[in-house]
Amino acid sequence: MEKQLHLNLLASKPPMAGLQSGSKLRMGPGRKRDFSPLPWSHYFETMEDVEVENDNSKDTFRIYSSGSHGPVLLLLHGGGHSALSWAVFTSVICSRINCRVVAMDLRGHGDTKVKNPDDLSAETMAKDVGKVVEVLYGENPPPIMIIGHSMGGAIAVHTAASNHVPSLLGLCVIDVVEGTAMDALNSMQNFLRGRPKTFKSVESAIEWSVKSGQIRNVESARVSMVGQVKKCEEPLSSPGVSKSISEGIIEEEEEEEEEEEEGGESNHKRKKEDDQEIKKECLYTWRIELSKTEKYWEGWFKGLSSLFLTCSVPKLLLLAGVDRLDKDLTIGQMQGKFQMQVLPQCGHAVHEDAPEKVADALATFMVHHMFTEFKKGFP
Repeated sequence: MEKQLHLNLLASKPPMAGLQSGSKLRMGPGRKRDFSPLPWSHYFETMEDVEVENDNSKDTFRIYSSGSHGPVLLLLHGGGHSALSWAVFTSVICSRINCRVVAMDLRGHGDTKVKNPDDLSAETMAKDVGKVVEVLYGENPPPIMIIGHSMGGAIAVHTAASNHVPSLLGLCVIDVVEGTAMDALNSMQNFLRGRPKTFKSVESAIEWSVKSGQIRNVESARVSMVGQVKKCEEPLSSPGVSKSISEGIIEEEEEEEEEEEEGGESNHKRKKEDDQEIKKECLYTWRIELSKTEKYWEGWFKGLSSLFLTCSVPKLLLLAGVDRLDKDLTIGQMQGKFQMQVLPQCGHAVHEDAPEKVADALATFMVHHMFTEFKKGFP
């Protein structure tokens, strides 16, 4: 009887608006993911341009900072990214430990302006880091821990090995290993060719980054991609432009693809109209053409494992997968020459995909080595 009562009650309820037999339950428009850009000021306290003397010219490096006391965490981003890739991580780590954060746009990236932006050699970029530290802190810099991701991890190692930061406290490298990086160089150009060359808006670039898996954290993508793309200097009107955009922007998920207004047009027709609109709009493209930096790739990564192991400061290696460990680092890790932690279920941009996990690992490492202390109230 109870069962029959429930069935009768269910049968008496009117069907949900817009839900037809055989269709999926769709989220309302308010649940659609937001791909609008977020400002840097949500995560960093200050932004400034630091002038550095370089070969009778002045180079300007964009710097984002947070914190007022404690050791300095100097953050170096990966190739094609910018200091904004550290935004969400910065807000998390500053809530964990007493520290200061300085994230810089490396030469050729973000809003840094240098005389020779095409010189992306490891030696030149390592010198840049040292000069920026010197300008910021003078002859008596505070204790500094360098943290680098991918290309930035390689530059962090070169900076430490060359003693460009005399007050170096420690070194953290995120998801870059010599053996894996060198093996991947042969397929890097194919990967770069597979990316869209242009986007119709910053929102489209953010959406692509999330749906392609480049950045798996929507919040981080919304602030990070702002530093990766820029407005095209000249309008692009070639026949292939519309095609490259439409191929690069991934369509909405299946539920959103199926959702059409009543009496609306097909996806194909809407896509065609979107392409026509794109031609009228100001397009966005990558700030740096990574394919043109190929001649420097080998210099970034060759000999990296040996350099990393010879750095005398405490070292932390954070990886997205244990399969990335090469022979030299495997031996070094067994000998206790550095601390390693694997953060699974992350893409290559580990600090963006899982900023809390990276912050926890780094905070624990620094407190263990007595570089700093946890903030009051933090468990």
